[in-house]
Amino acid sequence: MINFTLKQLRYFEAIARTSHFGRAAELCAISQPALSAQIATLEAALGQQLFERSARTVRLTPFGAQFGTRAREILRNAEALADMARAASGAALGRLRIGVIPTIAPYLLPSVIGHITAAHPEIDLLVRETMTHRLIEELGDGKLDCAIVALPLSEQAFTEVALFDEAMVLVRPAHHADHPVPDMEMLSQMKLLLLEEGHCFRDQALSFCATRNTLPREGLDGSSLSTLVQMVGAGIGVTLIPEMAVSVETRSADVSIAVMGAPYPKRTVGMIWRKSSALSEHLEGLSQLVRAAAMAQRTTGAQPL
Repeated sequence: MINFTLKQLRYFEAIARTSHFGRAAELCAISQPALSAQIATLEAALGQQLFERSARTVRLTPFGAQFGTRAREILRNAEALADMARAASGAALGRLRIGVIPTIAPYLLPSVIGHITAAHPEIDLLVRETMTHRLIEELGDGKLDCAIVALPLSEQAFTEVALFDEAMVLVRPAHHADHPVPDMEMLSQMKLLLLEEGHCFRDQALSFCATRNTLPREGLDGSSLSTLVQMVGAGIGVTLIPEMAVSVETRSADVSIAVMGAPYPKRTVGMIWRKSSALSEHLEGLSQLVRAAAMAQRTTGAQPL
């Protein structure tokens, strides 16, 4: 009988995902030699090589690719069993692994964490901030219990709960404060600064402004909303940011804020989780806590608009 452990499968999956032993070791919080030793033990037990290794690349062997499909299924089922046990243990949530996209996390998380821990003082809350496509992947693989993202996603495997709508506001250089607010057509002709590829907020801004092909994109992208706002303050262009980010990102920048007219740019913030999750009932209640946290933040005047 061939014996291997869930830990070895997780190590295998980390290498398959990163194509790098060092990065996989960091993700798994172990040393690279220890990771390599576990993979060598797994390969010896299977009697098959899982990875082709060279000085610069790591790739799956044909057997490794087939093994990976089944391994991920086993890991998902293992997480489902853990969810079932947690759900059956009673009212306590215990551990909760929640993902949040970068254009929400810095602004909403403090209030969300406060509301969740007040309602569930026993909770062990683990937070992961990354872009939407990675949250979808990790949620589908059972590495996260839920995620706060911009909707809609239209992923058939997930429950989507809309929490609130939020305006996108225009950030302009401070000396533009007395200029007329541009309409959509005018904005599409301006030098619009955007988040780099991979951020859903970039796609939402482009969709509103209809600028996918009107301007060259070189030099107009940033890795964070903070960078974009500072670029605006330096006179490079204009940008759109979510309303919740205004008080944080504009306090030290020489910029002005304008609320655009109809059709008002906005996004819908929501929470998602696997339809198959045994924690669905708990997560439904949790989504109401997240909504309450967002509403409380607005009511206290944290957002000036």
